[in-house]
Amino acid sequence: MTIAPDNAQQGATHLYRAMRDFVESTDGTLPGKFEITKEGIALDMMSPVRPHELTTLRLRKRLEKVMPEEIVAHTGEPDVELVPEGILRRPDIMVIAEADMEGQGSFDPRTLIAAVEIVSRSNPDNDWVTKLRDYPLIGIPVYAIFDPRTGDGAVLSDIHSTPDGPRYATRKDFVYGEDVTIADWTISTRDLPRYESETTEQL
Repeated sequence: MTIAPDNAQQGATHLYRAMRDFVESTDGTLPGKFEITKEGIALDMMSPVRPHELTTLRLRKRLEKVMPEEIVAHTGEPDVELVPEGILRRPDIMVIAEADMEGQGSFDPRTLIAAVEIVSRSNPDNDWVTKLRDYPLIGIPVYAIFDPRTGDGAVLSDIHSTPDGPRYATRKDFVYGEDVTIADWTISTRDLPRYESETTEQL
């Protein structure tokens, strides 16, 4: 769900700050995950389903097994934020140098080596559409998407300019079971969980 501001052209910085204050005020008090996109506040009404969390855990462990010690696959806070673009995002996994985590406030998205998202069942377009647009815009060089709904995904890289703004020039699709390369590191996608069908869940 996206809550679009009524007048996105006037007072953009003030409007962004107001949305930022709202997002901060919801932490731990409302269900779901709030982010700020070009359209306004995006709400992912996700619940902590096991396949999503287990995928995050397994990918984090596999990445950190092959990456140098000074690089981490971070799964917590803070957000990544680029105020001039009015974008605040919360990747499921942030591949980042430990040294770049020092300091206060949100992470500068341009310090990330890669962002990894596990597609939620409730709002897949947030990962496949809006983040696919926002991440190159804020300078995240590699974006990997894992989709437990379908058992596949994609790794996007090589930001380049287009008439619609920065976009990823290279896309490498994969299916679960194949090895996948994220930035400089290759990991297995075997044994990643899938979402059960909604019909099965209701039985």
